[in-house]
Amino acid sequence: MAAQMSRTTEEWEAEIGSQVRSLRLRADRTQADVARAANVSVSTLASLEHGEGSSLSTLVSVVRALDRADWLTTLEPPVTVSPLELLARRRGAGPTSRVRASGRRT
Repeated sequence: MAAQMSRTTEEWEAEIGSQVRSLRLRADRTQADVARAANVSVSTLASLEHGEGSSLSTLVSVVRALDRADWLTTLEPPVTVSPLELLARRRGAGPTSRVRASGRRT
């Protein structure tokens, strides 16, 4: 895990591009076909696949064109308990107000 965190932006772009290319090849689709479906140029798709920088919009469009939007959900696991629910639980576990030594509530 430490090795993954120390990657540069360029290394991450190359890794993600390689994964997108693998998705396309496993789907047995050409760059032209995927580019057309994603509404991007072939050169834009090639740049993405080679990790040469691309927009987030291009990445999402290409992954959707490959019918692999589920791949995007792996970026962050789904939240099972909302942060507000956790806060409510914490507040419910302790006193809702403090009592001063004088006996007055604050």
